[in-house]
Amino acid sequence: MKDYLETGKIVNIHGLKGEVKIMPWSDSPQFLCGFEKVFIGRDKKQFDIEYARVHKNMVLAKLSGIDTPEAANSLRNSVVYIDRDDTELDEGTYFIADLIGLEMKDAENGRIYGTVKDVFQTGANDVYEIEKDGKKYYVPAIPQVIADTDIENKVILIRPLEGLFDED
Repeated sequence: MKDYLETGKIVNIHGLKGEVKIMPWSDSPQFLCGFEKVFIGRDKKQFDIEYARVHKNMVLAKLSGIDTPEAANSLRNSVVYIDRDDTELDEGTYFIADLIGLEMKDAENGRIYGTVKDVFQTGANDVYEIEKDGKKYYVPAIPQVIADTDIENKVILIRPLEGLFDED
């Protein structure tokens, strides 16, 4: 598992004090406001967060050491990361980065349906895009289908709905 998780992108600056505007890549922008530090860019340089607030589904954050619009602008288009150890998820919720690459198997007979390639957040429920032998399938992440998600063993056990997979 990755130690640092992508959680957003700095898309603009805000005001004259060096605030940055972050487009959050999480279920809620409020999630990002709960951290004391973030890591920015490819080198994952650490910045302490002096304060952060939600504004129009974005996060406005003041980072320690970034005190001018010019300094804030130098971070524009940088990816924002959090340290995995700085957060705890509710039971039954997962980071998308941890789901990518998991093998999807039938909970009853062990049939392998493919590997998770992407997760789409549709609003009503997430949808897992899986691929096997060049074919893509879309599996709703709902309790009727997902029997178990085992990150440690890299497997998701499912009970597929009728017609979900084409019979070859």
